[in-house]
Order: sequence, then structure tokens, then C-alpha cells
Amino acid sequence: MKRNIFFSIQFVFFCSIISAQNFNGIDNSLGNLYKLSNAKSRSISPENFNGEKGKGGMAIKGTGAGAAKDLGQGWKINPCVVIKAKTIFTVAEIDSAGCINHIWMTPTGNWRYSILRFYWDDETTPSVEVPVGDFFGMGWGQFSQLNSLAVCVNPGSAFNCYWPMPFRKKCKITLENIDENDMTLFYQIDYTLTDIPNDAAYFHSQFRRVNPLPYKTNYILVDSIKGKGQYVGTYIAWGVHNNGWWGEGEIKFFMDGDTEYPTICGTGTEDYFCGSYDFDTKKKNAAGVTETNYTEFSTAYAGLHQVIKGDGHYNSQQRFGLYRWHITDPIRFEKNLKVTIQALGWRDNGRYLPLQDDIASTVFWYQTEPHIIFPKMLTKEKLEVE
Repeated sequence: MKRNIFFSIQFVFFCSIISAQNFNGIDNSLGNLYKLSNAKSRSISPENFNGEKGKGGMAIKGTGAGAAKDLGQGWKINPCVVIKAKTIFTVAEIDSAGCINHIWMTPTGNWRYSILRFYWDDETTPSVEVPVGDFFGMGWGQFSQLNSLAVCVNPGSAFNCYWPMPFRKKCKITLENIDENDMTLFYQIDYTLTDIPNDAAYFHSQFRRVNPLPYKTNYILVDSIKGKGQYVGTYIAWGVHNNGWWGEGEIKFFMDGDTEYPTICGTGTEDYFCGSYDFDTKKKNAAGVTETNYTEFSTAYAGLHQVIKGDGHYNSQQRFGLYRWHITDPIRFEKNLKVTIQALGWRDNGRYLPLQDDIASTVFWYQTEPHIIFPKMLTKEKLEVE
């Protein structure tokens, strides 16, 4: 009897939580999945460029026409597109209020040389401007499985994004191929047509890279956010130019008028990315000798999902991919936000060593519009992974 009463209390408490959650086609959390909605599900892909109802798979010519010549219309006639060198392709254009719930794509070519841009409503400058690899946590141009709530990268190069992206009038997504070679893109944009609540902010993402970081200089992840919003994520492709440990630097969030000192100050790079003690674990090798190595991990909110070790010859430097999603702990700001991180290692005498590393970052946040125009995207030469 006591067990049944305890179960009933738990169930009522659980239902009280999920019944308070919003479900209008934007928040599709597991807790409210049973609740009905007036939102209309749509999807854009090369088999339905405009996401129109009842018009998927109607192509009679396309990239798969040769393979389907014995089958005809409706049999995978146009599963992908070819984006020519030095051209911009419109991935999606939606003229209605709605919310993007999921993006899947698998681009070929050099992932640093394909630039994603998102435009909300009537804006003329993008709210998202990031190389496609960095947007999905693959800044080094090599596959590494990433398994988190906001982003998943699955074999062989399947990029998935689950950040909800509401818009009130219009959405436009483009992909620019700045390479000298054509590329192939398979993609699908899953979204709902729905009313957007007044308190919904717009999704933003910005890329930066400095290589090498000047000596005794803080790396700026972002410093041009003005408005009200919340910072929700960081991805860094970190290339280390020195020997030894590189992650002593602190991340700092300067918000709402902070000047010399921030409101939020971390205690170390691996601490911010929810690891500890150099991401090291000790294991015995086949010879029974204990070794200390970096340990990759990929969790719902944080990870060191990529460790690229040097070979001591041509690939001499170590490279890392790290992410931290502020999903349960967004950094909220009222007026403005600046985020920096230090590149800091150790000298032989036990003192800190400011590093001059290759750091490329992609940050994610929501804010009210209008946003400040982003810094100009780097040239192909500045984007290149050497």
C-alpha cells in the first residue's frame, strides 16, 4: 500500500512538471510528446525543395535519375544536390512563422570551405555564419563521433543539429561553397509551421579563428552581442603549438556592463568543458606498463570528443575538439555579453606559460533582434587547416 501511494505521488509530481511545459511545435521534449498540437510538420530536402504538402518525391530529373531509370518517378530521383565551386545554394526558404526542429546533412569536400548562413524574418545580415564542419563540431575536417542533446555526428559523416530555431515571418538558409571544387550535399530540414510566442528569442551562431594567438592575449569567442538573451553553447577546435598541457586557461563571461572583471569566471579549460585533471586516465598497455593518456568522452552536455595525436613527423601537433552546451544552465544577459578564454600552459619552473595556439570557436546563443553585424568571415586561406 505504501509503495502504491509513493508511486502515485511520484506520478502526480512528474505530470505536474510536464504539464507546465510548452508544446506548440517548438519544445518537443520527451515529457510532453503525448500532447497534441496545431503545428504542421514539414520537411525540406532535394526531393521537396519548398517543403510543400503532398509534393515530396515528384522529381523526374536529378542526381539519382540514372540509377532510377528503370524505376521512374518516386524512386529516389533527386536525393542530393551538387553545389558548384564559388557559388551559394539556398538550402531552405520558408515564408511563414515556424520553428526548425532538426537539421541533417552530409556535405562532401572540405568542411571549412562550406559556409552556413541563417537569416531570420527580414534581416539582411545573417544570425548564423559558420563553416559547416565547425557548426556541427567537426572543425578539423575529420570525422569523430559526437553524441549530445544539441548536436550528433554519426558514421560516416552524418551531421545532426537539434537546436530549436523559431522565426516569426521567414527563414532562409544558404550554403556557400568557397572551394575550387564542386561539392555534393545531402540534406533535410525538419520544421513546423506554428505560431511563435512573444518571449521566443532568435537563434544565433558565430565563428572565429586566430592562428597563432598573440602572446599574453585572451582569445575572444564573441564580443559583439547586444540585446537580451542567453548564451547556450561553445565548440572549440583547439590546436596546440607547444609541448605539455595546454588547458589551464579560464573562460570569462562579461555581461551587462562588466568592464575589467567578469561576472562569471571559470577555473580552467578542462573544468569548463566538464572534465578534470587534463582529461587524463591511467591504463595498462599490452606490456603491463601504466600509461597516461587523453580520454575522449561525449555526453549530453559536454565532451572532449576528438583527440588528434601527432605522429612526430608531418603531423607533429596535437589537436582537440571540445563542446559545452548550456542547456540546463544558460548564461542569461540583459544588455550585452562578451566571452573570452585564456590559452595557458606550464613553464618548467612551475609557472604559467601563455600559449600561442591555433584556436577556432563556434558559439551559440539566443537573443532579441536586431543583432550586431558579425565580423567579416575569414578568407579561404585564413580558414584552412594547415
